[in-house]
Amino acid sequence: MTQDNNNAKGSLWQRLRRLAFGVVGIAFVAGIIFWGGFNTVLEFTNREAFCIGCHEMKENVFKEYRNTIHYQNRTGVRATCPDCHVPKEWIPKIIRKIQASNEVFHHLLGSIDTPEKFNAKRVQLAQNEWRRMKKNNSQECRNCHNYEYFDYSVQGRRSNKAHQTGLAEGKTCIDCHKGIAHSLPPIAQDIGATRESVAPEVFHPPVPPRQD
Repeated sequence: MTQDNNNAKGSLWQRLRRLAFGVVGIAFVAGIIFWGGFNTVLEFTNREAFCIGCHEMKENVFKEYRNTIHYQNRTGVRATCPDCHVPKEWIPKIIRKIQASNEVFHHLLGSIDTPEKFNAKRVQLAQNEWRRMKKNNSQECRNCHNYEYFDYSVQGRRSNKAHQTGLAEGKTCIDCHKGIAHSLPPIAQDIGATRESVAPEVFHPPVPPRQD
């Protein structure tokens, strides 16, 4: 009887071990499939085609973006919608995606589905994005642009001075480059503000004729 009991216990233990390994194996494979599917869907939403899938974006900000240096330039290097609006780091990316659910909600509501509605909210939308980029130290910009790797010797005099001054003052990209990819909303601000031109006769006053 003792031998039979030991055999039964050994057989039961082996079955339990096989079951445990089977469960772990199935969970592992399921985890890989889930994680792969999750990342596939996540990256699908990080394509420019997805971003301009709704007419609100395609007919408004995308048209503006196509006329900027981030869309077409001498080097052929493009910054697409997710390059500027979605962080590459995992945790910030997930946080941004969660925040984007609110944008999907307003798309379904039709909050900005006409040019008139979009322009009415342009200031608020722009300020939300400027605030986000200011808070994260222009994280997306710095994926391509970094003070540490600037070659000031090949920059124009104005850019050279502005970048070095900005670095010394602790400024971030969005402090000065608000209108780099989209039209600036009509609000009071130093960057992109309209300035009255100086008439030529004021800048170079005419010289009165000599009196002989």
